[in-house]
Amino acid sequence: MIDLTVNEAGLAKAVQRAKEKNIVIPTLAQMVDPKQIPAKVVANLRDIGLWDLNPANLFRIGWHNDPVEKGGGFGRVNYVELPSALTGVEARIIALVGKWFPTGAHKVGAAFGCLAPRLVTGQFDPTSQKAVWPSTGNYCRGGAYDSALLGCESIAILPEGMSKERFEWLSKVAGEVIKTPGTESNVKEIFDKCWELRRSGQSLMIFNQFEELGNYLWHHEVTGRAMAEVLEHELGPKGRFAGLAVTTGSAGTIAAGDFLKKQFSGSKIAASEAAQCPTLLANGFGEHRIEGIGDKHVPWIHNVKNTDLVIAVDDEASVSAIRLFNEPAGKRHLAGRGLEPALIEKLSLLGISGAANLISAIKMAKWYELGRESVVMTVLTDSVEMYRSRLAELNAERGAFTEVDAAVAHERHILGASTDLMEELSYPARKRVHNLKYYTWVEQQGKTHAEIQEQWHDDEYWTGIPEVAPKLDELIVEFNARTGLG
Repeated sequence: MIDLTVNEAGLAKAVQRAKEKNIVIPTLAQMVDPKQIPAKVVANLRDIGLWDLNPANLFRIGWHNDPVEKGGGFGRVNYVELPSALTGVEARIIALVGKWFPTGAHKVGAAFGCLAPRLVTGQFDPTSQKAVWPSTGNYCRGGAYDSALLGCESIAILPEGMSKERFEWLSKVAGEVIKTPGTESNVKEIFDKCWELRRSGQSLMIFNQFEELGNYLWHHEVTGRAMAEVLEHELGPKGRFAGLAVTTGSAGTIAAGDFLKKQFSGSKIAASEAAQCPTLLANGFGEHRIEGIGDKHVPWIHNVKNTDLVIAVDDEASVSAIRLFNEPAGKRHLAGRGLEPALIEKLSLLGISGAANLISAIKMAKWYELGRESVVMTVLTDSVEMYRSRLAELNAERGAFTEVDAAVAHERHILGASTDLMEELSYPARKRVHNLKYYTWVEQQGKTHAEIQEQWHDDEYWTGIPEVAPKLDELIVEFNARTGLG
């Protein structure tokens, strides 16, 4: 569970640091509903860029930011509907947009969900400890950013083979950047580096997104409620929410599905992964190119018992999709298929994992044979801005992207997305996937067999996590009161 035990000595130091840095911490309730944000904060944001290293941008960690790079306030949840002319299915596919978070990715919210409870309880001392952020990309960027805004030093850990955009930005924000061997498929190497740091004698705290329940909490409360808000606006009298389809990665985002299941009876949760490294389907092996989703283990924070469907996505499909959405020939092809120019320009909102999420949603719609009144939700974690270098690399490797390439990519990978490499999980199948946690978390990372059993057999384990939210918000309000800034 999320420990909210107060360490008064550490809390006093954290409060003093916040005073010195003029830091006011937002509540989860304010992230859910920006109308609760004080007017003076909103006014202050008018002169601040979305990515600026300014503590006021903590209040922009949410889905309601105006879609502008500087000076925006708050409006409706940022989302885009992807039409049948693109997807080839009758079902409506609606995706939350992560680009309009600080750092350009929603992982900055997950990092906040991990750091904030430790900070406002005094368990983490920002004056002496470094915050360590292990990741395959966006989470360590979000963690480094949150650390900078909250007045503490950070260490970002990520595989050396991730996109150069990530490293260029981290070099300016993180206190230290550690590159581990491999790419998206090498999460264990990240974990190994964390153990090395633990044993180094340095004063630090590791915020491992794959096991930190604050990640689950943030997405359950903030992302889940944002999705519910979109559905309330979009469903209409005949509409039906069919389910959520997302790549598991750290299994933070999929927690939104747990929230939505409580609101929409009969809705499903689909967890997707790379076909080249099918952990949930086939116990994990291989290597893939869907940047940022990780693999070869089942995250500790994945509520597998509540997952209905597993989907594998060919990584070539995701790579081809971002070429289709961003290269001139691809845009011309899509225009010829009847897509509106404004929608074509919005397709740059999809990064590589966003393309995988789109394909996952299409496959889910085909699996359940969903009609035009059904809605499948998904998430665009980041945008193509994180992968411009990848597009250049692909052009260098494969040659210019032609209209023939565009037609093939659209027909084969999107319109032709099949129901191969999918499994609807029975009770035994869910338990099989859950039991895969043992190898990683008990044998390698210090969890116990009793804890794994508790996750499976204690129904209050998962339902109890969201109950922490009001108490955490109370502690945040008290923290801000002690600084005199809130």
